[in-house]
Amino acid sequence: MSEQLLNEIAECVVTGKNKRMEELVPKALQDGLTPETVLMQGLVKGMEVVSNKFKGEEFYIPQVLLSERALNVGLKFISEKLAQRGFKPRGTLVIGTVKEDLHDIGKNLVAAMFRGQGFNVVDMTVDVKPEQFLQAAKEHKADVVGMSALLTTTMDNMRTTVNVLKQGGFLGRIIVGGAPVTQGFADQIGADLFAEDAATAVDKVKAALGVA
Repeated sequence: MSEQLLNEIAECVVTGKNKRMEELVPKALQDGLTPETVLMQGLVKGMEVVSNKFKGEEFYIPQVLLSERALNVGLKFISEKLAQRGFKPRGTLVIGTVKEDLHDIGKNLVAAMFRGQGFNVVDMTVDVKPEQFLQAAKEHKADVVGMSALLTTTMDNMRTTVNVLKQGGFLGRIIVGGAPVTQGFADQIGADLFAEDAATAVDKVKAALGVA
């Protein structure tokens, strides 16, 4: 019965069924399943399917955004309980779109994928100054800082941010992405990682951090 319930929760993430999620997660907790089990064997399992479908071009941005909403519905029932129980996320990601860039769809997809993989995500939203990235990374003890740019005119703000992070003593990984960004540019500015899409970003960070 528990396995069936967890499978249903995972399926709700895949299909983006918010209302059904509101019924299933409380029921799972009432039936004695731990918040950790609901997260890892329900919500994360579902988001892994979404990630694979996105990589395989079976899902596109609208479907992923629907899955993100369902994921967030599930998380609202367990986030506080996880914190109370001392649950340790797979890592902490500080993410934002760089200074003078207001685009956020790609960044939001990356944040959703990381939440769906059991990471703690600190979303700085858009137009984030280099010093704000550094402050958030220190405050939240980030393992990873992710930054996005969609405009060629704002790409150089990535370079500035990388320099500020390194000069400020940030020792974690730095990952960059966005439509005009390339592996060559990432290498040029000193970023540790580059990803073309949200699913790849998660895979690369997990590999870099050595988490399953």
